[in-house]
Amino acid sequence: MLAATGALDILAVMSKNRLEAFSDGVIAIIITIMVLNLKIPEAGKVDWMDLKPVLPVFFSYVISFIYVGIYWNNHHHMLHATKSVNGSILWANLHLLFWLSLFPFATGWIGESWLEKHQLASVPVAVYGIVLLMAAIAYLILQLAIVRKEGRHAMLAAAIGSDWKGKLSLLLYLCAIPLAFVSPWISGALFVSVAVIWFVPDRRIERVVEKSEEPR
Repeated sequence: MLAATGALDILAVMSKNRLEAFSDGVIAIIITIMVLNLKIPEAGKVDWMDLKPVLPVFFSYVISFIYVGIYWNNHHHMLHATKSVNGSILWANLHLLFWLSLFPFATGWIGESWLEKHQLASVPVAVYGIVLLMAAIAYLILQLAIVRKEGRHAMLAAAIGSDWKGKLSLLLYLCAIPLAFVSPWISGALFVSVAVIWFVPDRRIERVVEKSEEPR
């Protein structure tokens, strides 16, 4: 009986590790595609001032890179607090990766519209906001799928608590999308604000995990 239980535990860890490894690979590819979308100055332009027209494009890449990094960081911590995965978690994880995989498209469209019109265009910014909103919802679904499997008294449920960051992020995205048609710059400022909120280290899960690993 003990041997069977141990074997099940090993299989659970293996499946969780496979999910995390697959997710890490997809996120690495997303970042690679985004950096490959960066435009270099035209041939013959080799001065510092020649970089000025593409700086907004680079800035959009930086914001997207930070967002992807935030998702990777939180995804890692969330799985660290997860004992095992099931089919619902696997599909929820794929759903999250789908929306993250659209980051290069949304980022590239903002960059292309800037290079063409030399200003932020409303529709690309709104689409970027939709991708961010859907990625946040997908992350929330994954989180709920894990809590449903692990139980309300599991480590992850105890760590996320009321999840005020997640709720505030959704609200700001919902405001930013329509505001893109009033002022794309306001929407951009809201996107940056959400990134700043999540960029500040959040040690809720780390504290709960460390507490659970303390000798009794």
